[in-house]
Amino acid sequence: MSDRTTAETLREAAELFPGEVVTLAQVRHLDLPGGGGRFALITLDNGFDHTKPTTFGPRSLANLAAALDQVEAEADAGEIVGVGLTGKPFIFAVGADLKGVGMLRHREDALAIGLGGHEVFRRLSALAVPTFAYYNGAAMGGGVEVGLHCTYRTVSRSVGAFALPEVFLGLVPGWGGCTLLPQLIGADRAVTVIIENALSQNRMLRGPQVHELGIADALFEAADFLEQSLIWTSAVLRGEIEVARQEPDRGEAWDAAVARGRSVADEKVHGAAPAAYRALDIIAQVRDGDLPAGLAAERNVLADLIMGEELRAGLYAFNLVQRRAKRPVGAPDKQLARQVTKVGVVGAGLMASQLALLFARRLEVPVVLTDIDQERVDKGVAWVHEQLDMLLLKGRLSQDKANRLKASVTGSLDRAAAFADADFVIEAVFEEMGVKQQVFAELEAVVPEHAVLATNTSSLSVTEMASQLKRPERVVGFHFFNPVAVLPLLEVVKAERTDDESLATAFAVAKKLKKTAVLVKDAPAFVVNRILTRFMGEVLRAIDEGTPATTADRALAPLGLPMSPIVLLELVGPAVAHHVAGTLHAAFPDRFGVSANLGRVVAAGRSGLYVYDSGTPELDPEVAALFEVGDTVLTEEQVRRRALEAIAEEIGLMLDEGVVAEAQDIDLCLITGAGWPFHLGGITPYLDREGISERVVGRRFLAQGEASVPR
Repeated sequence: MSDRTTAETLREAAELFPGEVVTLAQVRHLDLPGGGGRFALITLDNGFDHTKPTTFGPRSLANLAAALDQVEAEADAGEIVGVGLTGKPFIFAVGADLKGVGMLRHREDALAIGLGGHEVFRRLSALAVPTFAYYNGAAMGGGVEVGLHCTYRTVSRSVGAFALPEVFLGLVPGWGGCTLLPQLIGADRAVTVIIENALSQNRMLRGPQVHELGIADALFEAADFLEQSLIWTSAVLRGEIEVARQEPDRGEAWDAAVARGRSVADEKVHGAAPAAYRALDIIAQVRDGDLPAGLAAERNVLADLIMGEELRAGLYAFNLVQRRAKRPVGAPDKQLARQVTKVGVVGAGLMASQLALLFARRLEVPVVLTDIDQERVDKGVAWVHEQLDMLLLKGRLSQDKANRLKASVTGSLDRAAAFADADFVIEAVFEEMGVKQQVFAELEAVVPEHAVLATNTSSLSVTEMASQLKRPERVVGFHFFNPVAVLPLLEVVKAERTDDESLATAFAVAKKLKKTAVLVKDAPAFVVNRILTRFMGEVLRAIDEGTPATTADRALAPLGLPMSPIVLLELVGPAVAHHVAGTLHAAFPDRFGVSANLGRVVAAGRSGLYVYDSGTPELDPEVAALFEVGDTVLTEEQVRRRALEAIAEEIGLMLDEGVVAEAQDIDLCLITGAGWPFHLGGITPYLDREGISERVVGRRFLAQGEASVPR
């Protein structure tokens, strides 16, 4: 590897990235303000607008290397005083081109990717003149890292997406991030950016935060960002501005930061995915400031992770969320969708109020809530107005916008008057078939002929719900997940008689709501609740048979799920979980049981099973007194095996039934509706790589090479 030139390394790597969108590195020269001297400015641009962000694949790195060849010669000849790096409008650069990474089959190829980035980027710190990164727009991954190799950095106040997201995907910041960032801002702040933010659903930094953390040396307004950056650059080069940086604490504070990072990783992924821990190992290693050793470690860790199954699952999950989610499989022609100019919401409880807020903010049309009495209606409308006031206080809405949205959300007891001109009406009432059928019968009598009737049911048959209507073809399932503002998934359910126009309207509304819409068949509990109930049922069965609750609850910890089964049960609510289990038991009595002990918890009015007095969850003694259990005690491993085999069986049956088009849709639902992690790829990649799919179903859910290393 070391005998090859950078150009040779990149040329060979380029053969592995046939679909690369190539970024150009264009050099232009200008005279800095105030007599600062001749300056070379490199602009990264892939020739597309901001909807296709600039990335670094092998050919793109080669283009940057060629630009650096030019400015290096100019710097050595004394023709320029400095070099700047910026991006196209709204985009600086968003990191490595990941499309080709999933195609790599050999570790040496993965190693070449890390080496190529290092050899090009580090030239920015080796030039004979100072270098400046101007973060004018979105900067992620390698886009952040290329700037870390520069001498100075500025950032635009308007930047809203600045991150090192690699750990979120199953990688490490391997082009200098793990090594250079802690040298610049200290280990603790680096752990926040590299570990904590990445594992907190890939939390982004904004421009002012980038400056406050010390990543950028100066912050400027977007309107004249480049102009002000060049004025500042001139002042720095002329000695009028001195950039002072604090030397990081390389003692106990460094070790404490790494320890905090390990605690964060344990809390988020429970040891189930290696990326965070490998990144922390590098941060620990560079405490003494040995940059070459840190960069070498980055390359080796990057190669290890690229050849690991967790990353392949992470890339698969990333593609599901970024690509498949934007083109729902099976959705009708969008041209069939009807215009929605007013929305009705039946119910004014917490879920209905959340829906009203979402419809108002995203569709910006009148929204009317109805309920059985004025007090409930007033409470629902007041909740929406309070949420809008909170958004105003946080600066996320202007006063004018808040006023208009508040005026658009009203309540009424008179459904006939409220919904006479509504184009889309959704019910969010009690989860009981008779109640929902009655609501739909009343709605059909008052809404316009073209109006779509939607149900937010989580488990009931939409077909049966619509069966007594004169026009059942306009009824669709529209199942949101709680909290509505956080979880992106929207299960769009096609009942037996739903027509394409109503379904297309539902998908069009979902898109405007910025939700991830997945088409599902009208089957009991649809996708997410069916899978969660099946695996929860196995955990509860183990408890009923005699396994201690805490043992059964810890069984799934090695998967790194966002929460344990019992904590999830408490979040959903025992009564809701028990009701859904009953619905599924009625449909599939051989696979879905109904826990008698959970029934006792519900009958006793308990909202949870645990107490947290000691800081760790323990079964509430009052709940334990309600339980009647057997004498079969399983180990965590036995419970885990049962639960995973049950999930695999259920997914196999759901695919056979056509509940969704493909396994990819099940994974997309679990990622966006239940928060299941990228390193599992949802769940089917994990079931495949552990051999569970073939053992239970007799086949892999995904082809070898999809969410796994190609062979």
